[in-house]
Amino acid sequence: MRAKLLMAAVIACTLPAWAADEHGHDHGDSAPAANSNGPSRQPDGSVFLPKPAQYQLAVRTMLTQAGELARTLELSGTVVMDPNAGGKVQPTSAGRIEPGPRGLPSVGQAVRKGEVLAYVVPSTSPLERSSQAAQLAEIRAARSLADKRLARLQELSDTVPRREIEALEAEIASLDARARALGGGLASREALAAPVAGVIASAHVVTGQVVDARELAYEIVDPSRLRVQALAFDATVAADIAGATLAVAGERVPLQFQGAARVLREQALPLSFSAQGAALSKLAVGQPVKVFVQTRSKVQGIAVPLASLMKNPSNQTIVWVKTAPERFEPRVVTTEPLDGVHAAVTSGLKAGERVVTQGATLVNQVR
Repeated sequence: MRAKLLMAAVIACTLPAWAADEHGHDHGDSAPAANSNGPSRQPDGSVFLPKPAQYQLAVRTMLTQAGELARTLELSGTVVMDPNAGGKVQPTSAGRIEPGPRGLPSVGQAVRKGEVLAYVVPSTSPLERSSQAAQLAEIRAARSLADKRLARLQELSDTVPRREIEALEAEIASLDARARALGGGLASREALAAPVAGVIASAHVVTGQVVDARELAYEIVDPSRLRVQALAFDATVAADIAGATLAVAGERVPLQFQGAARVLREQALPLSFSAQGAALSKLAVGQPVKVFVQTRSKVQGIAVPLASLMKNPSNQTIVWVKTAPERFEPRVVTTEPLDGVHAAVTSGLKAGERVVTQGATLVNQVR
């Protein structure tokens, strides 16, 4: 009896597993076991990132150094044309546009100083043209009569005073000059020449277009020489500027402070900066930019690249610090602007720690 009860218990224990295996007839791939060596977020918020994953994600770090950094203000600015390296082309009279020797230039085309871009044929009414033609005909008729008189006086040169012959010659020269002036006015056209060497920034005319006097035809700029105007709502900033920078495509471009205006614009004081360099060719006139103005006052902090700054789920600014060969910890920090490429960490980070400078976004996404 005891043997029968033992056999029944064994069958009852093995029956559910056998029934489950036979019911589905599914002997395919089962779920793989969790890989404990892969990137993972630890319970304390740190990230475990093995060396192969670091190489694959191109994670790079830097050793931090503390020091005195210039207190920096971030101002809103706009790229403007350098008046010494740019200009506008405008006709002085109304007329019809005709192509220049090389045709009408297009936007982005390089031009030389003095190069003729287009012609403007003055537009005159039929009455004005007929009046000019009538005056030209009268002058030519008077010139023909003066030639005949001069010929007769030259035949009588022995009896006619010399001053009469000279007066008639002067009259003929005057008639010739008047005829040339009227004839040139009827067939003349104004040449629109480039005032400086540079690149066509904007074009507003096409062949056959009728333009008015002082209407803008072309704008020419030198992409390597531009200016930046920034607005400072604190008028005392102009007296405390030690330097300024502009970030262009991740590249730091130094600016030279030219001066501050004496008239407010939009309740702010305009500050003018000049810059030179190939990086400026990526900017366009009128483009809004951020200008980082370094003052003479100092702040104690650590300079880190802007790519190191991340946000945690609480929307706090953090940096990732490498505390072990395969371990990264988040640090909540407070920052101030520096130069557009770096930021000054004023708290939350110590000197000598390794901060992630490349691949911080991927480290921040590990869950």
